[in-house]
Amino acid sequence: MSRRIKILPDAVANQIAAGEVVERPASVVKELVENALDARSTRVEIAIERGGKRRIRVTDDGVGMGREDALLSLDRHATSKIDTAVDLKSVRTFGFRGEALPSIAAVSRLALETCETGEEVGTRISVDGGAIHGVDDFPRRRGTTVDARSLFFNAPARAKFLKSVAAESRAVSEVVTTLALANPQVSFVLTSDRRTLLDLPACADVATRVAQLWGGEEAGTLIALSADEERFGVRGLVQRPDAAKPGLRRVHLFVNGRPFRAPEVVRAAERGYRTTVPPGARPWMFLYLHVPGHDVDVNVHPAKAEVRFRQQAQVEESVEGAVRGALEGEASAATFDVQLAPPPVGPTDVPGHMAVKEGAARGSFADGREGIHRGEATEAQMALFAPGAPAPDKEGARESAEPAGEGGTVREPVQRPRLWQVLRTYILAETRDGLIIVDQHSAHERVLFERLMRAFGAGGLESQRLLFPLTLRLTSAEHAQVMELSSLLARAGFEVEGFGGDTVIVHAVPNPHPYFDAERAFREMVAELTHGSELVRSARNQHERIAKTFACKSAIKAGQRLSEAEMEDLFDQLFATELPHHDVHGRPTIVRLPAGELERRFGR
Repeated sequence: MSRRIKILPDAVANQIAAGEVVERPASVVKELVENALDARSTRVEIAIERGGKRRIRVTDDGVGMGREDALLSLDRHATSKIDTAVDLKSVRTFGFRGEALPSIAAVSRLALETCETGEEVGTRISVDGGAIHGVDDFPRRRGTTVDARSLFFNAPARAKFLKSVAAESRAVSEVVTTLALANPQVSFVLTSDRRTLLDLPACADVATRVAQLWGGEEAGTLIALSADEERFGVRGLVQRPDAAKPGLRRVHLFVNGRPFRAPEVVRAAERGYRTTVPPGARPWMFLYLHVPGHDVDVNVHPAKAEVRFRQQAQVEESVEGAVRGALEGEASAATFDVQLAPPPVGPTDVPGHMAVKEGAARGSFADGREGIHRGEATEAQMALFAPGAPAPDKEGARESAEPAGEGGTVREPVQRPRLWQVLRTYILAETRDGLIIVDQHSAHERVLFERLMRAFGAGGLESQRLLFPLTLRLTSAEHAQVMELSSLLARAGFEVEGFGGDTVIVHAVPNPHPYFDAERAFREMVAELTHGSELVRSARNQHERIAKTFACKSAIKAGQRLSEAEMEDLFDQLFATELPHHDVHGRPTIVRLPAGELERRFGR
């Protein structure tokens, strides 16, 4: 009886295995550059011809190999990266499978040239379709060069699936870009058909690398993030909300220095942008996660582009919180400055920058209505501004200096920023390094949104009963919507009951500011909740839908003249919110005008 089960010849087995590792020229470049980085190279040069289909040459100045190691490196599962299965729990190198080089050699005509430290003569090994054809002495400096020609020459079916030269070249460039972002301390040069695509000198941090790749103007839209928890750390750069646009964006993820793909982590970062960017905006992100080795599995797929986290939910929560924290700071505000220097951020050493915000208190808006007392914004927040008059206390008297503690140190009175209203829409404040311009409507939107979201968790907003209730006739759809949301509307301060047909009676309303038009705000809210809008569709739940529409329709309007006390009250309320620099539509509430930009404009 004949056997049906056969042992495949090594050449066939190697080609099958190569299919998992070597998908296209970009896969070859990725594996070879990762090997160069694992060899502690400080400079890596990549040259491709015809998108890598004709030739791929990668040269490094790493530790190199002796002849015996060079020969072993061409055997499958030969590696210097790990010794036992236990080592997989804490892999710190890009490679560890011992498959890349033999897989590449199996589907190309390959030359390996290498010389290790201390050797006067190196080694050159010639391989043709996986078969070694020559081993010779070769003069060269320390390091390694792998030259792979005629990719898939012996696998024409695979070669047919390769894309155009331009497409393959772009894929190679993306691979080198990603590895350059993971290793800013290494110099990279990429040429295609003798034309330089990338020339990236070694640099100290990721922000400088981003500027090298996409220019200082794009890098200037990024802000640093840094967050550490008990088990996880997140560092990196994310884009200012005002600079985020629809369309193409750059997103790069790294865990313990290794690039990886994870749509769920990207979605977590996007959740951090909630209520700060308009629908459809796609902010750039460069996120570096630091996770204990035993909490992440990198041995998931031969391409090593996917990882598994043992505590996926906690990782996503850390990423979302880190992005959210970065957007709380002044750096996330829109700016007129066109020459911003990107923050210096290294993948393993990102300076902490997040300030701890004090909780917002309830109080009054100018005349005793619900809001935040003047003077309750933190002293750290007030330190942003140039000193004006000392802040009055609740009785209107100026604060006097007083001892701060047992040491007898005198605490200076809190200084109010100088405020001016222009065009009855914008409020100007002098800061210590320039000016900020606040949109009074957008600012109050942010205040009202966060206030109502907090109130939903604490029983609802206070309301005042109307001496003469409002009797409002609605459309059938609007009436149905009001009845469905009546309990949530009540917690937002609107006490509503049906009055037969499509008519409702509003008995009580909130009172967010002295100029509040309750009937207009209610009608506009109901219309938007009924018929929908981008603002409503972007909400996560009904609470957020109500809070967004309430904030939008109830905030003080552009064109409303404000007294000095009202402007001060609005400032204190705004800077006591979680995200003072962005309104609920994803527009800026504040635009910065640094002194340096003023001086540049005036040629000083």
